[in-house]
Amino acid sequence: MLVNGLRVNDPETAHLNLDIAVPMDALARVEVLHGSGSTFYGSDAIGGAVNLLTERPAAPATDARRLSLFARSGAGNYGSLENHLRVDYSTRRVAEEIAGSRDTSNGFMADRNYSSNALSSETWLNLLPLGTTDVLLAGSDRPYGANQFYGAYDSWERTKGWFASIQQQMGSRMSGSFAYRKHTDLFVLLLDRPNYYRNNHVTGAWQSALRRADPIGTNTTISYGLEANGDSIHSTNLGVHARNQGAGYVNVSLRALKRFSLSLGAREQVFTGPAGGAVFSPNVAAAYTLSSTVRLRGAVGHGYRQPTYLDLYYSDPTTVGNPNLKAESAWSYEGGVDWTPSRLPLTLTATGFSLHQRNGIDYSKYDLSQPWQANNVANYAYNGAEASARFRLPRAQQLQLGYTAVQATAPPKGLISEYAFNYAAQSALIAWSGTFAGQIAARSQLAVVQKTTQSPYALWDVALSRSAGRVRPYVRALNLTDTRYEEVPGVPVQGRTVMAGAEFSWAKGR
Repeated sequence: MLVNGLRVNDPETAHLNLDIAVPMDALARVEVLHGSGSTFYGSDAIGGAVNLLTERPAAPATDARRLSLFARSGAGNYGSLENHLRVDYSTRRVAEEIAGSRDTSNGFMADRNYSSNALSSETWLNLLPLGTTDVLLAGSDRPYGANQFYGAYDSWERTKGWFASIQQQMGSRMSGSFAYRKHTDLFVLLLDRPNYYRNNHVTGAWQSALRRADPIGTNTTISYGLEANGDSIHSTNLGVHARNQGAGYVNVSLRALKRFSLSLGAREQVFTGPAGGAVFSPNVAAAYTLSSTVRLRGAVGHGYRQPTYLDLYYSDPTTVGNPNLKAESAWSYEGGVDWTPSRLPLTLTATGFSLHQRNGIDYSKYDLSQPWQANNVANYAYNGAEASARFRLPRAQQLQLGYTAVQATAPPKGLISEYAFNYAAQSALIAWSGTFAGQIAARSQLAVVQKTTQSPYALWDVALSRSAGRVRPYVRALNLTDTRYEEVPGVPVQGRTVMAGAEFSWAKGR
């Protein structure tokens, strides 16, 4: 997980990788890298990377200034409330964005209430001849009921996060960055007996990078850089630990060699800690334009992941770590075709992929009454394929169809796997969106998922909103059919959720 290209993965546990301090309203877009991403991003990008990107407010063309405000407020079942706010200010040399959000719910079952709060400030300065200075500060506070999360217990948890980063352009080809992330996790096993068993984990992580890209000729670019990062934990359960990493990478991109393009990358990373050592991660990606409408592509890459502190040291009645865990590694392979017929309003894509893992980290057991035990799975593989079709229809409508199938090496007989062998073996999607009368936007999405341990279940989402004007009412329904399902064995997920409210936008420029 990345924010503006900077790591936000949690060193305590991967459960908290999405506990991001930056409010969602501050984000402008999301980039997803499929396949191994360790060549570019290091440890944890074993199956790819998701980069959450903010964006500078539009700068006026002259010395004028612009101020805008966006607010959203809504309510729904389970006592759910949402309140979001974003304020943008920009001039030619300075821009500022402040975003905040608060989402609360009484919960769909006992001890599943939550309060999710986040606040951020991002400043862009064009005061130095080197280029833009980007400073991001963010914080979050999220208490929530964790009933059934870690077994048959009415648990409770509260996380807090702080994130600060500065990125500086050094001319048009070079940039430097530094970031620091602090995260706390207070866990109570029994809500009605909070002093029976509780943990307090505090993690800190820093990172720095120097990156440069140079053109070589007309169609070739070489990108390279140096990175250093470290993390530490002070925990009542896990103890006190720290580790550091350093890396160098290089990537050569050859574009438009007639119909052929090629990317070659490599990374050498050295790290300390129980699973310390050095890892070399190469990556090769290529594409060939077969015709004006057909494009072939393929990629091969190496990825790896260090165990988290929880994987190594945690111990409670439901989960047991393993200090002897090795880092997991994998080779990923994929190949596909894209077809965009010139006379038809559609795009078709198909991809086959294979991920071969070694020493994969999993939690497993042979009886539901036993605790989850961290262990390395010696060797296993995922093989699969996915296909999608996008149709552009009249009146700004779009229809999307998708299907994915995955098959993994069979687990040992009787093994209950929390992650490695508990995956979506098949999933299908049909989604439609359209705009009517110039102002009414509608979306509908139906997904059918079959996990290896369950029967298929369907999830239907619908949304309707006004797409123009200063005040924009909206309503959305998630899991409209009220499907009862579990993504992790023994952990029920929320049923039908309906939210309705209004968005307000205002802007003034001079």
